[in-house]
Amino acid sequence: MRIKVGISSCLLGENVRFDGGHKHLRLCTDSLSRFFEFVPECPEVGIGMGIPRKPIRLVGDVQAPHAVAVHDYQLDYTAELTAFGQQKAREHKGLCGYIFMKDSPSCGLFRVKIYQKNGYPAAEPGRGIYADVLKKAHPLMPMEESGRLNDPLLRENFISRVFAYSDWQQLLNAGLTHHKLINFHTRYKYLLMAHSPVYYAELGRMLADAGNHDVEALGERYFSALMMVLSEIASRKTHTNVLMHIQGYLKKKLSSAEKQELADIIDRYRTAELPLIVPITLLKHHFNNYPDPYIAKQAYLQPYPDALSLRNTI
Repeated sequence: MRIKVGISSCLLGENVRFDGGHKHLRLCTDSLSRFFEFVPECPEVGIGMGIPRKPIRLVGDVQAPHAVAVHDYQLDYTAELTAFGQQKAREHKGLCGYIFMKDSPSCGLFRVKIYQKNGYPAAEPGRGIYADVLKKAHPLMPMEESGRLNDPLLRENFISRVFAYSDWQQLLNAGLTHHKLINFHTRYKYLLMAHSPVYYAELGRMLADAGNHDVEALGERYFSALMMVLSEIASRKTHTNVLMHIQGYLKKKLSSAEKQELADIIDRYRTAELPLIVPITLLKHHFNNYPDPYIAKQAYLQPYPDALSLRNTI
């Protein structure tokens, strides 16, 4: 089953923008659509604005801006966009991520211009009205915007979080137990370590006496911390640390030459000579020859389908 992900309609090539055009993001239609079931929304169209239409912009207080028509500030669409966002936040409970259109006064997630009385944008940017409502309603859901997905690290981080979010939702749907929670954490051990060794240790301590806590409450605290940790961008240093930990499971299996080759490949990744996919592929090769049940269930070795090729560029 493909994972349900919300998206700004224009990013799928739909002609819904104010000028009657689109902002087709081919990453979504050519690559991600194989694994994501996109749920498109255009809030301006959703509240009855036509195509084409007069553009809108954010104005006023940075903390509570208004969405108004550029040609007439008396035409205020804030309430309609807010209500539409609240409606969709209730309807879209099955979503595991959202991709927004950058810079949009309705859908922009980061650095949206908020204009002041002098006609210039405020020094502090804001967030689109619709995107802000959804973010507040689903604070743990992975959300990203189109422009930032051009960055290989941000793209990999977002997609990794979407798959983790979906994994957790499946666990909840099957019924959360203390045993399943511990198994989930065990599978995510090295992925968490790659994002933050410090917080990985804290999550381990959180579950140390899991049986003494209500599983639902503990699960909520754990998942909140999990998504916070995974939102951190993993570095070459932390990835190298994880690769070396996993390498240790092969030390009694490999020949001296094989161990030296693996150590060299990991070090060449550390010094940015090679992308992450190279040491990962070599580790998988060795574990195919020398299976280890603990390593086999680690999400780190395959947090998403290999076909996405996300580790080829980081």
